[in-house]
Amino acid sequence: MNKDKIAVVAVSGGMDSCVTAAIAAQLYRLALIHINYGQRTETRELRAFHEIADYYKAEKRLVIDLGHFTKIGGSSLTDKSMKVAKADLENKEVPSSYVPFRNANILSASVSYSEVIGANAIFIGAVYEDASGYPDCRPDFFKAFETMVDLGTKPETKIKIETPIIHFSKADIIKKGIELNAPLHLTWSCYQREDEACGVCDSCAFRLRGFKQAGIEDPVPYNVRPEYI
Repeated sequence: MNKDKIAVVAVSGGMDSCVTAAIAAQLYRLALIHINYGQRTETRELRAFHEIADYYKAEKRLVIDLGHFTKIGGSSLTDKSMKVAKADLENKEVPSSYVPFRNANILSASVSYSEVIGANAIFIGAVYEDASGYPDCRPDFFKAFETMVDLGTKPETKIKIETPIIHFSKADIIKKGIELNAPLHLTWSCYQREDEACGVCDSCAFRLRGFKQAGIEDPVPYNVRPEYI
C-alpha cells in the first residue's frame, strides 16, 4: 500500500463495490462514499455500506443524498408506481431498473469529494457484463468521464477513474472477493427487499448465478433461491 495516496471508492453496499473496495485497499488509504438516491432498498444498502466501511476501517466515509432521482423517476428502483421486473438474464434491452445517468451523478459527487480531500483515484465497481442493459457501465463512458474530470478541475488536480472489475464476470468477482477476504456476507444486492433477498429480480439472479458458477454458497438470506444457469 502507498500510504501517501488515498482513493475514493463508491460503495453501494453491493457485492461489486465491496470487491472493488478490497482491490483499492491493497493500494490506497480508503475514503468511502455512498449515495442514497431514493432506491427501494436504500436503508438496507446504507447499512451494508457502513458495515463494509467498518470492516475496512475506512479512513473517511461520506453519505450523500441525491433525492432528485425520485423526482425524476423513470426507474423501477426509484418510482414505486413501476414494478421491479422479474429476472431475465438473456435480456439485451435497457431494463426498467436502469436509473438514468446514475453513474455520472455518483462520479460527479466522488470527484468533488476527491478534489477536496486530495484523493488520487476514484474506484467504482462497474461491470461491463451489465453494459447491455446499463449504458453508463461501458468502458468508453468512464474513459470519457476521466477526460471531463481533467478539464473541469483545478490544474493541479489529477484524479484517475479506476474500474478494476469492469471485465469480470460475476463468478470472477466472487472468486476475487474470496481471494481478498472481502466481506461478501455483509453485502446486499436485491432490488426490492430489505429483510431477505427476493431471489427473483435481475440483481439477485446475476448474483446467484455467479455464486453457482464459482462453486460457492451465497452467504446472504433469500426469500426464494432459484437455480440460474
